[in-house]
Amino acid sequence: MVFSSISFLFYFLPIFLVLYRVLPWKNAVLAIASLIFYTWGEPANLPLLLICIVANYGFGLWIANAQQRGASAKLAFVLAVGFNLGGLAYYKYFNFAMDTVMQAGSALHFQITRPEQVSLPLGISFFIFHAISYLVDIYRKKTAPEKSFVALFTYIIMFPQLVAGPIVRFSTVARQLHQRRWSWARAETGVRFFILGLAQKILLANTFALSADQIFGLSSDQLLSSVAWLGALSYTLQIYFDFGGYSLMAIGLGIVCGFTFPRNFHFPYIAQSITEFWRRWHMSLSRWFRDYVYIPLGGNRGTSLRTAVNLFSVFVLCGLWHGANWTFVVWGIYHGLFLVAERLGLSAWIASCWKPMRHLYTMLVVMLAWVLFRSESIQSAGNFALSMFGIGNLDMAQATPLAAYLHPSLLLAIIAGIVLATPAQSMLLSAVQARFPASRSVTLIRQISLLGLFVLCMISLASGAYNPFIYFRF
Repeated sequence: MVFSSISFLFYFLPIFLVLYRVLPWKNAVLAIASLIFYTWGEPANLPLLLICIVANYGFGLWIANAQQRGASAKLAFVLAVGFNLGGLAYYKYFNFAMDTVMQAGSALHFQITRPEQVSLPLGISFFIFHAISYLVDIYRKKTAPEKSFVALFTYIIMFPQLVAGPIVRFSTVARQLHQRRWSWARAETGVRFFILGLAQKILLANTFALSADQIFGLSSDQLLSSVAWLGALSYTLQIYFDFGGYSLMAIGLGIVCGFTFPRNFHFPYIAQSITEFWRRWHMSLSRWFRDYVYIPLGGNRGTSLRTAVNLFSVFVLCGLWHGANWTFVVWGIYHGLFLVAERLGLSAWIASCWKPMRHLYTMLVVMLAWVLFRSESIQSAGNFALSMFGIGNLDMAQATPLAAYLHPSLLLAIIAGIVLATPAQSMLLSAVQARFPASRSVTLIRQISLLGLFVLCMISLASGAYNPFIYFRF
């Protein structure tokens, strides 16, 4: 089940909100609803999620008890993190590893029997990272272990952030798990965030998805340079509004439930460097890798070479986290190389450039990276990138002109997407609010606009429009 579905919007969510509002057992209601939410989409892997929660509840108490007794908690901590990483490695990377082994065996003329495929559990990357952050913070004595099993259960399985984040640290919501306030003002804010995220997902991301899927499905001999650039732009906007919209919906649902989730995106496409881009893109993941991988490796406390190795290692792992495919690994290496280059001196040269050129550099690097991220293989990504620059085996007799893809609805979505991907709309809203403070007419216009967006989203869903979700299987 995803947020942008009829079953969630008209069945699951209304029933949940009513029960959550009227019943006093908030954590229990949220936990049971989250169980239903997860089971709806992935019943076969529910036991794995439950085992993860029970095990980490025990691990947290074990680590804390060892610390209280003055004993070394390192063994408990290593076993706990190893348990989580082992589960993640098996379920997410076993098939990838076996495919690699079989390809190597075939090249060496060895006969290897293919083991049975392992299914990827829904949201495993997110709930495992939540569990690890909980254990690390206990080990570092930044937070106390949660003694209420229901509270920890609720934290890990909480449906707003279970499938696609943002990655919420336990210390951020520890107090809210036991004491949170509900108010109509907070609920209104949460609903506003949710509708804005829903509109980004359905009205923008889905429009870009249709264009991106069509263009990335073309062979290189059919791909005009202009069409390839349109495909890259479509996917660049799709992944931002798809994932950013989902994160905004999750934050809105969290607010309605009395939680404060961290912001996950901050206009990443206005960045002036790749370093700045990663301070703005998927910020909860960037902070997770910074605090739990980069800093423990030594961060920037050593030599420039050591810092570069640490930074590069983090982004190789970041690429692997996104998916079990060589395209994701190379995507992480690609970003890591640019980050290392900027750390070693490229950033100084970039800073001396004209501001539009800095932005052009960043967007070119990012868009080429998204081509790699979107492609099925490194070879197809390379062919697509070559087509973008007019290099390749284009057959003009088979090529489809740009006009066949750049229809009015896509053009309108691109214009809206570019505007909404910048602070322009926030600045305009702030100016209006400053000009008409506490104006009933402004409030009414905002409410009518939100209602209009929601109606448009429902019309799109009711019509059976294309409705994929990129991060659903991560």
